[in-house]
Amino acid sequence: MHSRNLALVRLGEELLQRRYEFVTVTPATHRRVLARAFDWENADEASRLRQVFGYSRGFQAGQLPRSCLDLLAQAECLEEQGPNLRSRVRFSSLNGKLYVHSSYPTSEAGAVFFGPDTYRFCAALERYCPSVNRLVDVGCGSGAGGLSVAARARSVVLTDINARALELSGVNAALAGLAAELVESDALSNVTGEFDAVIANPPYLLDPEHRLYRDGGGSLGEALSVRIVREGLARLGAGGTLIMYTGAPIVDGKDQFWHAARPLVEAAGARIRYTELDPDVFGEELDHPSYQHVERIAVTLLVARIP
Repeated sequence: MHSRNLALVRLGEELLQRRYEFVTVTPATHRRVLARAFDWENADEASRLRQVFGYSRGFQAGQLPRSCLDLLAQAECLEEQGPNLRSRVRFSSLNGKLYVHSSYPTSEAGAVFFGPDTYRFCAALERYCPSVNRLVDVGCGSGAGGLSVAARARSVVLTDINARALELSGVNAALAGLAAELVESDALSNVTGEFDAVIANPPYLLDPEHRLYRDGGGSLGEALSVRIVREGLARLGAGGTLIMYTGAPIVDGKDQFWHAARPLVEAAGARIRYTELDPDVFGEELDHPSYQHVERIAVTLLVARIP
């Protein structure tokens, strides 16, 4: 592991020792919180750490413990922002563990996402992911999905096309004391062999800036999710499970993701559970020209089991 990533592991360990906790919210909520003034002078250490490593607020050097500041610099994640300093990473809490990911706002092409979708995805995995020999998390991002159920698998493979995502996944695995194989791959193209479980929470929007964590391609952002269903089913042995958490654009009352994915799942002879977890997310996307005919974007969960 590169020295900068080892520094991130040590920083995460120190934050855990300092009982740091933070739940990452939607960008809209984040923006509103940042618009409020924060009283650095009268804030306790826990509040200051949350502002720096949760809300990505600019700060002065003396407002952060020196050890945290030094580790942030060693990790090459400390930047100047006018008269202030700023962390280029955030740390989020999930089931007692910390996960490092990109700072707010996630505007860079190679940003590593973590947010409300991550919490919902991991909750779904907790409910539906079986105990298996070999599991792959396709488009793993921070690695939170695969790592959250790593105790249920003899081996875990984390794949992503984004090299930075794999770096931070490795940090998060080390922070959690877990072993995982990291593979830079466009979906499953660079991964060999069969799996007992294929899980994914891929990008599912159209993004004019084509950011890796956000742009799902196709006519409405559904293409990558459909591709992972196709490739994932082909890699499952008997008794294998595919778990796909994704967004589904609804046009004239019809789910466009399921319209494309259902024939693939049925052709595989899988037992199917397909549910809508949230009927309306990312409503602001409907203002964009590409979504003018879309009624809503739903969050859905597909669980397909091969007999």
